[in-house]
Amino acid sequence: MADANEPERGEIVIASERFTLQEFCDVCGLPRELVVELVENGIVDPEKGAAEVESWSFSVFALHRARRALRLRRDLEVNLAGLSLSLDLLDEVERLRGRVRRLEQELRVLVR
Repeated sequence: MADANEPERGEIVIASERFTLQEFCDVCGLPRELVVELVENGIVDPEKGAAEVESWSFSVFALHRARRALRLRRDLEVNLAGLSLSLDLLDEVERLRGRVRRLEQELRVLVR
């Protein structure tokens, strides 16, 4: 029986801002091979400076991006090749929406 304080498999528990490859796999609920494929397809990037797979570490941003990619893959059946482009476009839409919000706020101040 699982302890009530123990996280469920795949539940995000952020104790630090960096995750080892094994921690990343555990939190995302992914096999190592799929994480390697996500990196090879440009979907997530390990932190700079880690040439060997075993020394990869990932940021919280990479974790969120991987989880988003998995939802796209599951819900829309987007293949690995299309995930990177889809995620980049979604990130751009979010960035542009934020810019529109800031510009709208500035415009409200100017109009008053």
